[in-house]
Amino acid sequence: MNGPALLSDEEKREMLQDAQDVKRRSPFLAARLKSQEGTIDEYIDFLSQNIGWIEFIPSRRVTTDFKL
Repeated sequence: MNGPALLSDEEKREMLQDAQDVKRRSPFLAARLKSQEGTIDEYIDFLSQNIGWIEFIPSRRVTTDFKL
């Protein structure tokens, strides 16, 4: 994916509702905290194991300032 995903107004509203609902907020918080427990080596292993699932199609971009 190139760049940030754009959310619709409905998706934004749903996310705000989830954040305000204690029953929904708790599992998301627990998942976020759990995901931050890993080491950089575990993260690299995760990426290495799942790279085959990503379809990578490079975009052709011509620059004149020698930046990628």
